[in-house]
Amino acid sequence: MTDPIADLLVRLKQASRRLFEKVDVPSSKLRLAILRILKAEGFIANYKVMEDAKKKPFVRVYLKYTASKQESLQGVKRVSKSSLRVYKPYNAFQKRDASGLVTLVSTPKGLLTDRQAFQAKAGGEVLCQIW
Repeated sequence: MTDPIADLLVRLKQASRRLFEKVDVPSSKLRLAILRILKAEGFIANYKVMEDAKKKPFVRVYLKYTASKQESLQGVKRVSKSSLRVYKPYNAFQKRDASGLVTLVSTPKGLLTDRQAFQAKAGGEVLCQIW
């Protein structure tokens, strides 16, 4: 059994390091929610749901780079895994440092960033960190 979140993050990180313009990933509701947040936070340029020849959906992710060809997505870290789930209350997310680190949290109100979870007063499972 593979981890769909880790698979998405590794594909994005590797494609970004190799300066690819786009990368294709399998589609799911969770992956689309993660990509929505990554686009809103400025880590990717855009994404588009498409179908292959067998009518199977996939997502084409367009990566974002600076003018000097430095990737916007510097690194990723999977926090909560199937072998070790990590849960935190909403007040654990009150401070975000200036390094650009974004934490994705699965809450009862949906998938949120750490800042959104603090504002919504919703704790939950810490999925990953992206910088």
